[in-house]
Order: sequence, then structure tokens, then C-alpha cells
Amino acid sequence: MSTPVVQIPGLPAGFPFPFPFPPSTPTIGALVPSFGPASGGNLVLIVGSGLANASSVTFGGTPASILFQDPIGLLIIATAPAHAAGTVPVVVTNAGGTSAPAMYTYLAPAGPVVLSLIPTSGPTAGGTPFTIVGANLTGASVTFNGVAATGVVVDPTGTVVTGVTPAGTAGNVPVVVTTPSGSATVAGGYTYVAPAPPVALSLVPATGPAAGGTPFVLVGSNLTGASVTFNGVAATGVVVDPTGTIVTGVTPAGTAGNVPVVVTTPGGTATVAGGYTYV
Repeated sequence: MSTPVVQIPGLPAGFPFPFPFPPSTPTIGALVPSFGPASGGNLVLIVGSGLANASSVTFGGTPASILFQDPIGLLIIATAPAHAAGTVPVVVTNAGGTSAPAMYTYLAPAGPVVLSLIPTSGPTAGGTPFTIVGANLTGASVTFNGVAATGVVVDPTGTVVTGVTPAGTAGNVPVVVTTPSGSATVAGGYTYVAPAPPVALSLVPATGPAAGGTPFVLVGSNLTGASVTFNGVAATGVVVDPTGTIVTGVTPAGTAGNVPVVVTTPGGTATVAGGYTYV
């Protein structure tokens, strides 16, 4: 194929001049911005000359996605790929060659910061909703004495974490927040509180038929989660009021005579003074 001839004014007719011009070597004048997160994904404007028809843009040898190329060759918009933290060379390659490198800095993500934990104490059974306030908490998980909290959710700003405490042993334990960029320990930790033992003050009625089936009311304190036995046999239909002070139920069958009545909760056991007399 012959080279096209273009007539240049002032030159003899037929003076050969190649067209189009051969591609020039790309040159990078600036990167805007010249830094970004190690996770990549941010847009970078590459400004320079001879950038038209770029076949590739690499950051530290990793190809970037080219979103836009100026046909004049003055700029390229690319999406930075992920890369380990540090400064890396950026080069543009086209038919004219490869540019001299321009330097781009990948920034390590900031580690989590924990400012407060609310509440700072709760029952050993767990199940207590909590809130942690801080910064850089995106992607966080939370452990209480090494046991993972459940239902952990981080707000879109990365400043608030909510969740539910796991069960634990009575005492103060460390609380650790872990993100992809590191971990932070909550100052003061979290204190698991053992439930108070039950107190049984009175049982009404104190007597009933040996066949059982007698409704009863037991009054006391710290009765939440209680079960009741008559001479070791479980009462039926046991219900504890929301205040944890009243237990109702129905007596089981028993043998005539006085038998012990025991109330059991997560905090321990209590025996009703005087027991219950089967008639």
C-alpha cells in the first residue's frame, strides 16, 4: 500500500508527506489524585500527552480499567485496581510505546477506633443488646472474651456497631472489635453479672390433695426463669410474672405428708419454708 501524499503549501507539487502522523510515545504529566485506598476502585485522571489509543494502563503492574480516553491524547480516566499499601509506578502503553512511570501511593486503611460501649455490664446468660461507638468500624466483628457477638450490624458511616452479647462467665472480660484493617480493644471491657439467687417468701395454699391439680401461688424475688418441684416432681403450668416476684402453677400428684418445695432459677435454688402438705 502506497503512502498517502498530502500537498503542503509552499512546497513543490507531489512533495511526499506521510499521513497520519506516526503515534508518539505517551507522557504522563500528572495523576489526579496521586493517592488512594489499597482497596482500589477510585477514579484517577491521567493528564499528559500522546495518550490517545492507550492499550493499557497499569498500577504497579496491575491493569486498571480504562473508562475514558481523550481522542487528542491529553487525558485518560481509569479505575485504580486494588494493591498493597505503598507507592507504585503508573504507566500508559499505546502503539507509540510505554510512558515513563508516574508515582501513585496506595494508602493502608485506617484501623478501628473504639470510643464507648453501652451497656458495660449484663447477665451471664447473654442476650443483651449493645452499641459500640467509634470510627473506621466498617466490616467489624465483635467478640466478648473471644466469643462472637450475634446480630452485629455496622451503620453506613462506619461509626456505630450494634449487636447482642453472647453468654459468658461472671466477671470482667475483654471486648475486641476486628475489621479488615486491624483490631481495637474496648477500654474497661464488659462485666458479666451472675443472676441473683431466688428468694421464696410464701406458698399459697400450703396444703392440698395427694391427687395434685391444686393451683398455687409462690411469692418471692429473683424468680425469673423459675421452675418448681414438689418432692422432686415438677409442677405444671408454671408461669412467672414480668417482675420476677410471683410464680403460679399447678401441683403434681404426691404422697400424703409434708414434702419440700424447691424453686430453681438460673441464679440458683431456694426451698420454701414449711414445704407443702399433701392431704
